[in-house]
Amino acid sequence: MSEPSPATPRLLDQVRDRIRVKHYSLRTEQAYLDWIKRYILFHGKRHPRDMGKTEIEAFLSHLTVVRNVTASTQNQAKAALLFLYREVLVLELPWLSEVTQAKAPSRLPVVLTVAETRALLNEMDGTWGLVARLLYGSGLRLLESLRLRVKDIDFARGELLIREGKGFKDRVTMLPQSLAGALQQHLARVELLHRADLRDGFGDVYLPYALARKYPNAGRQWGWQYVFPSARRGVDPRSGAIRRHHADEKGMQRAMRAAVLRLGFTKLATPHTLRHSFATHLLEAGQDIRTVQELLGHANVKTTMIYTHVLNRGGRGVISPLDY
Repeated sequence: MSEPSPATPRLLDQVRDRIRVKHYSLRTEQAYLDWIKRYILFHGKRHPRDMGKTEIEAFLSHLTVVRNVTASTQNQAKAALLFLYREVLVLELPWLSEVTQAKAPSRLPVVLTVAETRALLNEMDGTWGLVARLLYGSGLRLLESLRLRVKDIDFARGELLIREGKGFKDRVTMLPQSLAGALQQHLARVELLHRADLRDGFGDVYLPYALARKYPNAGRQWGWQYVFPSARRGVDPRSGAIRRHHADEKGMQRAMRAAVLRLGFTKLATPHTLRHSFATHLLEAGQDIRTVQELLGHANVKTTMIYTHVLNRGGRGVISPLDY
């Protein structure tokens, strides 16, 4: 007699496995699973294999009309559902490409003046003040700064190596000389924390892909530790291991929001505003747009050109006739 075949994994487990095979981030995994669950519940727990274009568009319309979500949120939900049908259920159906795509509005970035930026940085101190200076001084995204490893900082060359930024691309950007001393002092304190973790039987950090199996001891080495570790150890949601992850970005968002309120700014400045200000101020100072594009990690210079529209002199240096 042949052995019985193993039970077919639950649909959400299949989605989770497929996402991990394709090396999507944990955030993407959580978002896609959430949207797929909402889609199934919205249609009375029907199996997605028994639904199609009509059900998807009904769900997306509900999000827009009833829930009043933004275009980007609606498109994220659509991406999750198309992933389900294409990658998990492996259904290449002709209607997949015909599902309505919401058009996201084109908005100019919020940018602080040089004076406003200096006032904001002076208002923030401690670890979050250091993170804010990195965002503005190096043009980093918030998660790029929090995911920095010790080995990615080259003090001798004045460089930061950004691993797997947006689009899974590595890039190199500058490390401000004025920040080197404060960053070295911060790392000295972090190293003491890491040594204490090692003494307590911990000190292992998350390593991407199969590096933990290839180099079993690398996770405890100083070079692999996060520059901005979490204040507490936690449970890894994928492996279940207890380790110290990087600091939570919500802490930085709250710290900057508080600083903006204390200063009385009317601009809706967020940590990403510091990256926008980095690019704009470099262009205002006469830096080449291609260089700024490389520092920001933009694939296309058209993305960088959005900052030419927020310069004080206008996109082409045009002076208003009222100022003649």
